Amino acid sequence: MNFNFLSPVSDLVLAHNELLSPQALGRKLKIHSAQTGIPDLDDVNVAIFGVLENRNDVNYIGEEFQLNEIRKSFYGLFPGSWNTIVADLGDIEKGESVEDTYFAVKEAVNILVKKNIIPVILGGSQDLTYANYRAYDDLIPMVNIVNIDAKFNLGDSTKPIKNNSFVGKIILDQPYNLFNYATIGYQTYFNSQEEIDLMDSLYFESYRLGQVSKDITLVEPVLRDANIVSVDLSSVKGSEVSLNQKYSPNGLDGKEICAIARYAGISNKVTSFGIYEYKPSKDDEITSMLVSQMIWYFIEGVNFRIKDDDFSDDNSYQKFITLVESQELVFYKSNKTGRWWIEIPFLKEVNNKLKRHTLLPCMHQDYLDASNNKVPDRWYKAFRKNCV
Repeated sequence: MNFNFLSPVSDLVLAHNELLSPQALGRKLKIHSAQTGIPDLDDVNVAIFGVLENRNDVNYIGEEFQLNEIRKSFYGLFPGSWNTIVADLGDIEKGESVEDTYFAVKEAVNILVKKNIIPVILGGSQDLTYANYRAYDDLIPMVNIVNIDAKFNLGDSTKPIKNNSFVGKIILDQPYNLFNYATIGYQTYFNSQEEIDLMDSLYFESYRLGQVSKDITLVEPVLRDANIVSVDLSSVKGSEVSLNQKYSPNGLDGKEICAIARYAGISNKVTSFGIYEYKPSKDDEITSMLVSQMIWYFIEGVNFRIKDDDFSDDNSYQKFITLVESQELVFYKSNKTGRWWIEIPFLKEVNNKLKRHTLLPCMHQDYLDASNNKVPDRWYKAFRKNCV
């Protein structure tokens, strides 16, 4: 397995790791070091790697950064009652060009996902999500992306890719593999009305910060249907992070962003998870600890994944049928977890690429709404995309 583009974890971090409790996470990880090289990945479930690339940040002024403080914080945490085996593969350094870095990210993600290992990517500017997405070109026919962000990042796709416009490139660049894009925690005043209208016209999903803060469980079905989850740390309120990381007085709090990370981990579909826009500062401890806890909660979720979406066994689920505006809606409830799905009907006359999207994750509330003659919004948008 060729990971020559990965540099090992620094000796400074490894020396710090030796001082930790034998029960600490850092003492249980498989770590890429200069002395031992890339660890054996045969039994690994989650692999962490950093990407030291931020040249496509619209505010880039030549600054360098490293991830040592995040690793120190993460290594010092204690694992839960996990069976999940985790590796730290070190970092992808900046390439000669940003495209070189993208290629390395694409290769790393592609190799890991093919081995059923979930990559956790630490960046770096969020345009790296584009490279993560392109890694799926030969993996699955269509991809769902969920972005935890204050902005949509649609941007002007005719201009060079930046961290505030990478989604436009994902939508318009060939091959066209994007099925659904959802933004969680967006703040209206950071997005133009044109972008908001475009999200609606493409039947993409968007959840305002107020909606998410009012009921965090709202995002669980969205994350359950994601393949790629990308987190922009600027979605976190300024009071929760260190000096350089502060972006807005409003945003997700630490508990909410960790809950989102856990929902992403529990999802059986999520096969890569990225945390981006990390900007260290002199008082970096709080941000590095927050990122560490997000990774911890994601791994916690992975450890407790339950295969509950196989509906071939009649004893594993309950089926509910309701009529809304002469349209029959079919719901399924897992007997294992109590999670809900809604069936998306196929139109035979439509050239449909998405045979695998027959069932859409939803909430119990969606069934209650349908029983009261209200079409669930997620069902409507998925059905409309199915007709395109």
